[in-house]
Amino acid sequence: MGTVTEFVDVNVPVRTCYDQWTQFEEFPRFMEGVAEIQQLDDTHTHWKTRIAGIEREFDATITEQLPDERVAWTATEGEKQAGVVTFHRLDDSHTRVTVQIDFDPQGFVETAGDKLGLVDRRVKGDLHRFKEFIESRGGITTGGWRGQVDRPGA
Repeated sequence: MGTVTEFVDVNVPVRTCYDQWTQFEEFPRFMEGVAEIQQLDDTHTHWKTRIAGIEREFDATITEQLPDERVAWTATEGEKQAGVVTFHRLDDSHTRVTVQIDFDPQGFVETAGDKLGLVDRRVKGDLHRFKEFIESRGGITTGGWRGQVDRPGA
């Protein structure tokens, strides 16, 4: 099992940062290798990825979502991964976004990529593109979802 933890400081308020992150269908605009995401309902998404010539599809369930704090998910079909994105208010106009992903590389190419740090670099690059995306919009989001999803058993 591989684990990636990366963060980026974004020059927008935590609410703005969080609201934009909840717009999953916009992820292909800043996430390399993500071809499409469909938001099926409040807690379910369908992903299509294309990385190093390998196309995959998988479903994910949002397992916890607290406005301005965190979004956690787990893949339910196709990929073996889970993760959490947390939003930390640094001051009124700056937010730290931290991503942690646990994944199970499949096959030689993915295992080698993980060992060489390619997954870490990809996540770091995606976070920097997210920063550029939201900051270039002057802090104006493409939408936002303020609902809450309670962690199972909470």
